[in-house]
Amino acid sequence: MVGAGHVGLVTGACFSEFGVDVTCVDTDRDKLRRLEAGEMPLYEPGLADLVARNMAAGRFAVAADPAAVAGADAAFIAVGTPSRDDDGRADLRHVRAAAEAIAMALSRRTVVVNKSTVPVGTGREVERIVAAARPDLTAGVDFDVASNPEFLREGSAIDDFMRPDRVVVGAESDHARHVLRALYRPLYLRKTPILFTTRETAELTKYAANAFLATKVAFINEIADLCEETGADVQDVAEGIGLDGRIGPKFLHPGPGYGGSCFPKDTRALARIGHEAGARMRIVEAAVAANAARKASMGARVVRACGGSVDGLAVAVLGYAFKPNTDDTRESPGRPIVRALLDAGAAVRVYDPAARCDIDDAETAESAEAAMQGADALVVVTEWNQFRGLDPARIAQLLRRPVVVDLRNVYRQEEMRAAGLRYVGVGRGGRDAG
Repeated sequence: MVGAGHVGLVTGACFSEFGVDVTCVDTDRDKLRRLEAGEMPLYEPGLADLVARNMAAGRFAVAADPAAVAGADAAFIAVGTPSRDDDGRADLRHVRAAAEAIAMALSRRTVVVNKSTVPVGTGREVERIVAAARPDLTAGVDFDVASNPEFLREGSAIDDFMRPDRVVVGAESDHARHVLRALYRPLYLRKTPILFTTRETAELTKYAANAFLATKVAFINEIADLCEETGADVQDVAEGIGLDGRIGPKFLHPGPGYGGSCFPKDTRALARIGHEAGARMRIVEAAVAANAARKASMGARVVRACGGSVDGLAVAVLGYAFKPNTDDTRESPGRPIVRALLDAGAAVRVYDPAARCDIDDAETAESAEAAMQGADALVVVTEWNQFRGLDPARIAQLLRRPVVVDLRNVYRQEEMRAAGLRYVGVGRGGRDAG
């Protein structure tokens, strides 16, 4: 497994739980030392125990030298593919470097598997890279290249791997299909759908899935805005449309906009792929624009709830990670919200159970209560379970002014108001929009 980040580490540990001998290769020696000492470099529930158990059993190891690939039946590329700042394309530098490193280490027929999210056609590029680095090897004889996109959600990645909705494999040879089928045999025995396709189809499937889900998020957020103007309740609207089997209830939860390591970069990359292919992705482009506007508007929403100004006020912000059960703050809506409040003159105290606020001007609180103590407003940005369980009466005691802006709709309006709090949710009708 080349790459010991979120995808590589979880995938490698889960394969080792299946009984496969796995070595995770990474250039970050400090990360490898931490892993060998039992310290996880990222927050993922259950991962530490999974890694420790399989290290102790001798099925999971880490290495800095790509030579560890030698003798492998499969070598997975699981490195980052962030957006390029200039045009939104996926940056494939790490993928290319991994392909070259794998090529130099090959000593037997090995299936090189793209697990990273990559543009359509990257499998063929990896094949060319390996062949160029090792002219003594022949594609389809000495090595194969396959695509096996990941569908792991941060915070529930282990369960997503062990009990997936489906496994998608893009492979051109019987040998590659045989190796991937053998690796996923425990899931096959559980009757998990395993879809074998071409490499290009598998590559596009990942982008299409994430773009569709991101579009659902952007859609329900715009419906929430309409609900606030018309007096409707977005939660009832979401339930009403989600009960339609053709739509489903998932990803119909209004909030401050999507973030994280996947949706933002994958929607931008898909829009760019469509542009270059002459098949413009207008719906995806609209979702990207709507989400950017959504995140940019959340700070102003808090200011309105505070009476039009937060200058000189103290604001408690609960949550900074883009979602619960992760420490990932990449493109989190928390960042523009905190920045906007600071720019408007507020003193901001942030508490998140796992993520670190990376804005120097903001204060980091040690607990939710410490963040709220004496604050003039409370803003809920991330729906951690421990925030859901906060007592409205206790919130009212801690706050200096009784203003709660719930950007995730985690609280019941009636309970918050009964505690004397001025409660502002998202898409909860004119009564509740601030």
